[in-house]
Amino acid sequence: MSAANAPTVRSAMLPDRGAPSGAHRGRSLNRMAVTASITCATIMQGVDTTIANVALPHIQGSLSAAQDQVAWVVTSYIVAAAIMTPLTGWLAGRFGIKYVFLISVVGFTAASALCGAAESLFQLVLFRVLQGVCGAALVPLSQTVLFQTNPPERHARAMAIWGTGTMLGPVIGPALGGWLTDSFTWRWVFYINLPVGVLCALGIAIFIQETGRAHRERFDFMGFAMLSLAVGAAQMLLDRGELKDWFGSTEIWIEATIAGLAFYLFVIHTATAENSFLNRNLLKDPNCIAGVVLMFFVGIILNGSMVLLPTMMQALLNYPVVTAGWIMAPRGIGTMVAMFVVVRMIGKVDTRLVILGGLAITAFAQWQMTHFSLLMGTGPVLVSGIVQGFGLGFVFTPLSTITFSTLRREYLTQGTALFSLMRNIGGSVGVAVVEALLVQNTQTIHSSLVEHLRPDNPLAQAPQLALRFSLTAPAGVAALNAEVTRQAQMIAYIDNYYLMMIVIIASLPLLLLLRRPSRAAAGRSNEPVVALD
Repeated sequence: MSAANAPTVRSAMLPDRGAPSGAHRGRSLNRMAVTASITCATIMQGVDTTIANVALPHIQGSLSAAQDQVAWVVTSYIVAAAIMTPLTGWLAGRFGIKYVFLISVVGFTAASALCGAAESLFQLVLFRVLQGVCGAALVPLSQTVLFQTNPPERHARAMAIWGTGTMLGPVIGPALGGWLTDSFTWRWVFYINLPVGVLCALGIAIFIQETGRAHRERFDFMGFAMLSLAVGAAQMLLDRGELKDWFGSTEIWIEATIAGLAFYLFVIHTATAENSFLNRNLLKDPNCIAGVVLMFFVGIILNGSMVLLPTMMQALLNYPVVTAGWIMAPRGIGTMVAMFVVVRMIGKVDTRLVILGGLAITAFAQWQMTHFSLLMGTGPVLVSGIVQGFGLGFVFTPLSTITFSTLRREYLTQGTALFSLMRNIGGSVGVAVVEALLVQNTQTIHSSLVEHLRPDNPLAQAPQLALRFSLTAPAGVAALNAEVTRQAQMIAYIDNYYLMMIVIIASLPLLLLLRRPSRAAAGRSNEPVVALD
């Protein structure tokens, strides 16, 4: 996003037919080193989107903060990253992909160290903002580098590795955060990034070499300002809406007004400006637009499930936070298996059919979750998690590949930034919707269940009613109300899983908008433009 052109540099990636085999092996090893470095950076950024969530109660006690105040530790990071993501394309176009990537990794690592050393809530929120600013570019630039350092026939394999890192980060975040907080202190939730960040920075500095001049085009401040206001205000609305009772709060009305007005001005400016922040050529590529919108829905499912399952296991099934985190981890195994299967399928099977199969498997996993109950063990959660991870793995890699398969290389960095932004916005929308529905549906279902607890109902009498429950004794009424609330919450969780299944099914028509690119088009659109030493 931003200026029209990403840095175009001389390619050293495609092996010469007459090149010695040793040189070819050297290029392959360098390519592997680059892939490892940027995948670690992607995992590090993904982990940080969820790792701090489980540590919030410990941070709240340590820094003497109220519940709504400590929520800014998460909100500040999300908002800063959302605002800076659209700027990635312009920064890469002006200063070069390698240098923006390297500075982002170094800044993210330094900000993580500062977060761990913070002595007050204000300092922690300030450093989380810096962390979000630096981390915003990691995902889109890592995707761009993989596209540009690999020939078209290797794009599926590269996206499988990258996608595994992208999806593993948020999955292992809660488990890792719970273990670090229990075994050490909440500060290690941030310190854990230091060794990973140093290794990533060294890999980027050594193995990626920019060999061309970046384009120094004029910065569209108006477009960036309006988009930043729209995205930032919308993120604030979504993150704080449930806490502030949505539109019963003046704050939420202000944020909604700012977001709506800023987005309107951004659309008008983009349509009329000669050099707009969002290049209009992106809107002319059907695959890019359809893929970005479909990724919005994938973000809803991925983040919605990640928020619901840990709280359900801890609040209703009484699992410790560490156990809940580890039960979530096996879904990453399903994702990894699926992505490496997909690599062998792409090129032999229509990519749209692969995505369709992945969405169908994901919908089946959501259907499995609608059969959860308070009496179940860990088996249903593990099985449905692995199936969901497997289905999303079949979606992520081919969708990432086909979205940019027909996009010209000068728009690639902007396209990946937009792709990442829509995934994050979809995730925020998904989290806000499922959290709001969980609270509202729990209250509604609780009222409906209580209507049947009357003295004239035979099922509300002994021996059908357990001894600890009663309709007359205060202690028995309190116990009965607590049990009704548990049942209502479980039904509300199931309703949310059913809603996400409907969202997946509703997104299927978008596959009709995707077009299978010709080999010639694919080759022209994604020529490697970053050289390796």
